[in-house]
Amino acid sequence: MKTAVTYLRVSTQQQGKSGLGIEAQRSAIASFMAAHGYTQHGDAYEEHESGKGADALARRPKLAEALRVARKAKCPIIVAKLDRLSRDVHFISGLMAQQVPFIVAELGADADPFMMHIYAALAEKERKLIAERTRVALAPAKGTGKYGNKTNLAVAQAKGAASNRSNASFFAANVLPMINQIRASGITTLMGIAGALNARGIPTARGGQWHASTVQNLLSISERYDKLST
Repeated sequence: MKTAVTYLRVSTQQQGKSGLGIEAQRSAIASFMAAHGYTQHGDAYEEHESGKGADALARRPKLAEALRVARKAKCPIIVAKLDRLSRDVHFISGLMAQQVPFIVAELGADADPFMMHIYAALAEKERKLIAERTRVALAPAKGTGKYGNKTNLAVAQAKGAASNRSNASFFAANVLPMINQIRASGITTLMGIAGALNARGIPTARGGQWHASTVQNLLSISERYDKLST
């Protein structure tokens, strides 16, 4: 039977003490391992630390230890979700260079480093968009000292809609090469493409399953993006 090191993380000590998120991660990892024939190598590595910052690995000794043990045992590290490693593309790239395979239960057993880079990029972009929308929505009105006035809210909503369109275009641009590969293999129908994406373990932008309609929506977004770019 295959073995794997498991890693769990919450971002604050308060979350760690309350168990918030840890048990859900533990359950997701256990279900994945049972379904794919893995047993745990040693103890689970559990961290209560933020994933932000260029020195994130230096501040996460449990992850560093998990890397050392997995490298020695020549086995992968399994996490429940990609953001339990990080939402930072540069950090994810650094982990990929450690020559230790990472398996993200949420993405499936077949998610390769290329896919992980794509989803890390999406997560990083979404984090920045959320931070910007929050900053705008809570900006104090000049001269009133109040937060969230109607003018600011309208501006935030407009910027949020624009950000959502930008995020959708970004996701489409990254998934389109995969769709082109599927088409090149001879699968050209929307339903067939949806099935191939699902078989590869690639979730939609909302983390769900692909259908003919969602493939069509993505292709439409890509076409509109191409027209605006030309």
